[in-house]
Amino acid sequence: MITSTKSGGFSGSRIIGHSIKWIFLIAIAFFTIFPIIMAMLGSVKTNAELTTGATLLPSVWKFSNYATAWKQANFAQFTWNSLFISIIVTIGTLLVATMSAYAVDRTKFPGKRLYVSLQASTMFISIGAVVLMPQFNLMVKLGLNKSLWGVIIILISSHAVIYFMLIGFFKAIPRDLDEAAYIDGCNFFTVYWRIILPLLRPALGVTALFTFRGAWNEYILPLVFTMTNPKLQTLTVGLANLRYGIGAAAEAHLMMAGACLSFLPILVVYVLANKSFIQVTAGSVKG
Repeated sequence: MITSTKSGGFSGSRIIGHSIKWIFLIAIAFFTIFPIIMAMLGSVKTNAELTTGATLLPSVWKFSNYATAWKQANFAQFTWNSLFISIIVTIGTLLVATMSAYAVDRTKFPGKRLYVSLQASTMFISIGAVVLMPQFNLMVKLGLNKSLWGVIIILISSHAVIYFMLIGFFKAIPRDLDEAAYIDGCNFFTVYWRIILPLLRPALGVTALFTFRGAWNEYILPLVFTMTNPKLQTLTVGLANLRYGIGAAAEAHLMMAGACLSFLPILVVYVLANKSFIQVTAGSVKG
């Protein structure tokens, strides 16, 4: 009788624990998805209907807002500019971060602790307001202040977070693989390129997602570097131009439509990186 009472108590507390967990997860999912649903519904409303907020669903579904936003914001050009920056920054950041993490984890060199400390210190410096003026002056001296390459170089240089994410994965790779490769005639770079990087594919997928998302959502740097050349503006800067239309009237419905269009590349990247997330999670649970 005592055993059944205890087991019943355990099962009851377990049910309560699972219920609280599911309530918490559902609440998080609701607060995460609700703004996206509201943006999608607002993107097919009229400006007056969206501004008053009288109804949740639009009285007339105006899908023409997407076509208007595409034309007014020059989405084709701005989307290409954003993709160009995001793809180059992602590739460059992964190369720089993986090479630096590989060198720090696998070798000993003078100033190693100082290098790691400098990497850690850059994580606490804003890439925007604090260092924007020195960065812009540097790009002026390099002649890159009127091109997207200035933005790309600055974003690649802020790779400290990705570096520390990757260094943990490097430490999980046994050094015996390096020694076996050296015996087979590989050099330091060959081990990195042929042995280490293939083993890091799940980690590279996850870090690539974070890097691409950060570069895609960047606003301050593209805004400053493209003020004199509007054709080089990115999608985030172009969306801000939808704020006011004819007669300086706020056109929130077009901004909503443009924001929904800008979701699509990020969703595609999330779908492509989903397998990497699953592999990283499965590996961590198995370990």
